[in-house]
Amino acid sequence: MTTDTQQAPSRIPPSVAMWEQLFRRSARPALSLQGQIREMLVDAILTGVLAPGEPVPSSRELAKHLGVGRITVVMAYQQLSEEAFLLSRERKGHFIHPDVLQGRASGAERKPSHGKRADIKENTDWSRRLWLRPSQQRSIVKEDDWQRFPYPFLYGQFDKDLFPTAAWRECCLKALGVVDIRLWAPDHITRDDDSLIQQVQTKILPRRGVWASPDEIIITVGAQHALYMVADLLMREGSSIGIEDPCYPDARNIFSSRTSQVIPIAVDGDGLPIVNAMRKLEYLYVTPSHQCPTGVTMPLERREALLETAQKHDLIIIEDDYESESSFDEQPIPALKSLDRSNRVIYIGSLSKSLAPGLRVGYIVAPPELIKELRALRRLMIRHPSTFIQRTLAMFISLGHYEAQLRRLGQAQKERHAELTAAMTRYLPECRITPVRGGGSCWVQLPDHVPAKALAQQAAEHGVLIEPGDVFFTATRNTGNFIRLGYQSIPANQIDQGIKLLAEAMQSI
Repeated sequence: MTTDTQQAPSRIPPSVAMWEQLFRRSARPALSLQGQIREMLVDAILTGVLAPGEPVPSSRELAKHLGVGRITVVMAYQQLSEEAFLLSRERKGHFIHPDVLQGRASGAERKPSHGKRADIKENTDWSRRLWLRPSQQRSIVKEDDWQRFPYPFLYGQFDKDLFPTAAWRECCLKALGVVDIRLWAPDHITRDDDSLIQQVQTKILPRRGVWASPDEIIITVGAQHALYMVADLLMREGSSIGIEDPCYPDARNIFSSRTSQVIPIAVDGDGLPIVNAMRKLEYLYVTPSHQCPTGVTMPLERREALLETAQKHDLIIIEDDYESESSFDEQPIPALKSLDRSNRVIYIGSLSKSLAPGLRVGYIVAPPELIKELRALRRLMIRHPSTFIQRTLAMFISLGHYEAQLRRLGQAQKERHAELTAAMTRYLPECRITPVRGGGSCWVQLPDHVPAKALAQQAAEHGVLIEPGDVFFTATRNTGNFIRLGYQSIPANQIDQGIKLLAEAMQSI
């Protein structure tokens, strides 16, 4: 029979400096001190820094090493003991549980992926197997670390000052109640959370003048997932679809991966015009509330004419209401779907644009026959979106938080738009801003002698991030000279200085 001392590996335990280094690696503001200590120990155990059977410092010693209260360490040790990471031995202290790594594979040491292994004669040629290369499509590119830039004029990004943290946390906790867990935790297979479907049906859609039954609604992982499923279900090579030009690049890329017959139609000051080319189309993608990227709103008369054209030529319209219309000075125009009398409009909306894009929640409104097939397709792709997020969002809407957030966001957008246009007039009068009635961005035409990409690179050196406009156009040449300035991710009090620095960057080109 071996003793406790014999069970422990004969190796040098971590030094004081090592414990301090491990703790710094776990020093995340989102975690309590107790949480950071637990994360430090779990990470050290699972990565092999601490071995099974090895002792850990006493609570008093570790508290002294880390400069924290002893009770904090005691609570962390207790929790880790309950979860079988540590083993408490009377009068001997705490040890790494001897069975903590049980069940983990113990194969050969992993080789670096960038090096060639001697036992592999030839690498697999993946290039001949790829029938689609999405990485080579033209897409919007944004800095991964955009939040470190003081002046991010980016559209569709997160603004911590506008996120309703307390209200969202309240709804998350409610969704973690015993009764609610039993409702969202099981596998829903093809179904959505009934409470969210009800809230979309009764609170969200009526804002846009849309009325639908539950069997006409499906929840998606954002509006882009919705577009992907619609294209997957309805389009194949030879299908003809008209898109706006300029257009949302990811929508263009999704459609282009299904068919080569993607027809660009140049937009004007009222959005997508009615043109003869529509006679030969099967589908039409449109963003009437706020055209992406120009931001212009399609008038009611043109919406009615578009529906009439669709009826006449047997055309299906895909309406992307990605930014449910928020008007600066008057009542918003109802969605195109609200005017549809023949079920020709597939309506796509987003619930995360007004909160945080990382939530990834959208929806589709379409005839029951189509929704049924979309549910079956979604099952093959992801089964269903997170029902915990669905339940939380349903509570958020039902308690009035979503309505309040829309008002708050609308007011912030109005103020920031005013700040932006005033600053542009002051510092960049030679630039032309496309007039908009709402939304979170402006479409700006630069002087001919200032290349948009060069300006974006120069502006970034001044701490200013902007989006060059060429990627929104189908053609790669002679697209004009545009940038998009988003103002939802930048505080109002930083807009003036940001535009001033943008003007300085322009002068240096």
